[in-house]
Amino acid sequence: MTDLGVVFLPQSPPERLRDIVLAADEAGLEELWLWEDCFLESGIATAAAALAWTGRVRIGVGVLPAPLRNVALTAMEVATLERLFPGRFRVGVGHGVQDWMGQVGARVESPLTLLREYLTALRALLAGERVTTEGRYVQLSEVALDWPPAAPTPVLAGATGPKSMRLCGGAADGLVLTGGTTPQGVRDAFALVEEGREQAGRVGAYPVVVYLHAATGPNADARLERERERRGYSTMVDRSVSGDAETVAAGVRRWAEAGADTIVLQPTPDDPDPEGFVRFVARDVRPLLA
Repeated sequence: MTDLGVVFLPQSPPERLRDIVLAADEAGLEELWLWEDCFLESGIATAAAALAWTGRVRIGVGVLPAPLRNVALTAMEVATLERLFPGRFRVGVGHGVQDWMGQVGARVESPLTLLREYLTALRALLAGERVTTEGRYVQLSEVALDWPPAAPTPVLAGATGPKSMRLCGGAADGLVLTGGTTPQGVRDAFALVEEGREQAGRVGAYPVVVYLHAATGPNADARLERERERRGYSTMVDRSVSGDAETVAAGVRRWAEAGADTIVLQPTPDDPDPEGFVRFVARDVRPLLA
């Protein structure tokens, strides 16, 4: 069964997060996702707080920008959260927005090379291995975590282009797809991932997480139109769901049928009632998908 979640947009101030987490916990939401977007909010800091405020909701960060973070530090943070809150933390890494990476002096010549080296090292560190590597961007010398996760910790990766998706298939444990991905885009992504997995000899489950623009309540269509303009989409058809619970659930099924294992509904930044949106998803939409 497809998991259903909501993303807390970092366009909201950090002090709003606690109310959203408590609403998610009380309403029975399965997953709450967070972003690490420059220069808004830290993904790890918000994840730690969210995990502490709820004893049941799974918290995801999708995604952490690899160029911005030393891989050993990311491994330490992920391992710490996994040991503090076993089985409730999901994490993904990605290229980062290149303009933002340039602003902080972290832009690299080959994002693909960096992501491949980063994923390889991060997965090995989280598996408790002692890692020595002299890559183009990732260099480690006899590095091992003193407190690795007690259980396997999958590392997801975010991607948009074909080369990155093939890379994610071979080097990551799952894929995160950005909002605006159509159902056909999910199918195309999965085909590219499978090419990468086949080349790398990878087998087993490979979860696909997709963000999906969504709106409900007053002025839902007008808010989605503003989101379309912000994102530069030609249309929101096949890129969003809106309306009452039955209509939203019917739309979500299309992305699930396309192969998404987790669908994270992404409210508009100007949603007038973010807590109400969380309750709507958990109480009204989720039961229609059972």
